[in-house]
Amino acid sequence: MISVLLRNWWAFVLRGLIAILFGLVALFLPGATMLTLVYVFGAYVMVAGILAIIGAVRSAKEGERWSFLAFEGVIDIVIGALVVVFPKITVTVFVALIAVWALITGSVMLAAAFELDTDHGRWWLALGGLASIVFGVLLVIAPMIGALVLTWWLGAYALVFGVAMLIVAIRLRSKFHALAQA
Repeated sequence: MISVLLRNWWAFVLRGLIAILFGLVALFLPGATMLTLVYVFGAYVMVAGILAIIGAVRSAKEGERWSFLAFEGVIDIVIGALVVVFPKITVTVFVALIAVWALITGSVMLAAAFELDTDHGRWWLALGGLASIVFGVLLVIAPMIGALVLTWWLGAYALVFGVAMLIVAIRLRSKFHALAQA
């Protein structure tokens, strides 16, 4: 799995940049309606799922472990599709949906982090997973929060997650280039 992650460091860059962009939009445009936020979230989750599945397919071709990435990708795509197909219904269950998504993907990412070596960004991937879990727990504890507070929580989470993914990408890229030169 390490060699596949090293070669695909760019996928972490994309995931990080998309998460940061999403986080900034959520923080600085809180007046956007919940329906708009639902569509943006659905698109983000589907892209994240596609990128995770790309990583899983590449891992499978190399005969390496791929189940965590594939599982995360499938969950992301299913949740994203539900959000896009049922936007009006989704608005009423949006908080619970995000909480479940954050808890599941955070747990999977946390488990996957311990497959990496420490110098490949293990703790940064774990931080991204922990941020997802903490975010999910906060939403479970306070499900009736207003849309404004939800956008702030979602924006803060996306920024932390995005920065963690960029740091993982930087570490993977430097290891990839070091191995390529060796």
